[in-house]
Amino acid sequence: MFSFFKKKKILKDTIPNGFVDIHSHILYGLDDGAKTLKESQDLIFNLKSFGFGKFTATPHTTPLVWDNTKEGILKQYEKVKNELNFTDKELRVASEYLIDDSFLKRLETEKLLTLKDNLVLVEMSYLNPPINLYEIILELNSQGYTPVLAHPERYNFYKNDAKSFKRLKKAGCLFQMNLLSSVGYYGSSVTEIADYLLKEKMYDFVGSDVHHQKHIAAFLAEIKLKNIDEFESVIEKNKFFA
Repeated sequence: MFSFFKKKKILKDTIPNGFVDIHSHILYGLDDGAKTLKESQDLIFNLKSFGFGKFTATPHTTPLVWDNTKEGILKQYEKVKNELNFTDKELRVASEYLIDDSFLKRLETEKLLTLKDNLVLVEMSYLNPPINLYEIILELNSQGYTPVLAHPERYNFYKNDAKSFKRLKKAGCLFQMNLLSSVGYYGSSVTEIADYLLKEKMYDFVGSDVHHQKHIAAFLAEIKLKNIDEFESVIEKNKFFA
């Protein structure tokens, strides 16, 4: 008779001890994430209190906005790693690449920073996908990369477009869900899309995508998903990166 009063799950309570994060903006001074060493320290400290054990910093590589270079990212990574006294196993580095009209040229001129092995984190504009999206995916595959699409649930132009999600998966894209999408942080529409993708078992990994303390605070919110069991199952898949 007390089922109506069943306590809802809090996001932080779903994080397993030693969780490996593969998407974050904790390297200060590179993008819209941490701005100072203190901010980097605080974000990492808070995430560790939730159970996070290892971190992959993925600063944006976004032409004309955060036009980071591979060399610049690696230099800042070494600096922060030394400042925080971390090992390579505790703090890793990759990048979140915007796939746009200039991306194919990037593929011709540099080796990408990957999450692990050949897995490369990519994102799209929130306004619309690039016209040559599938050409880019094909070229990534031909060069031995496997694209991991960051937060597909946040691309509202794909809402009610199951065919596009299935086409992306068929083309060889892996999907990474943002943890905060589970609590409605980005809006109810994003949570609905995430729930659909969970139901269809399309997600491969999760990531925090943490930028600042507002994101940290959202880990204390209640999960609004229907497919919580599948959500927790996807969280476990991050063990692949351990």
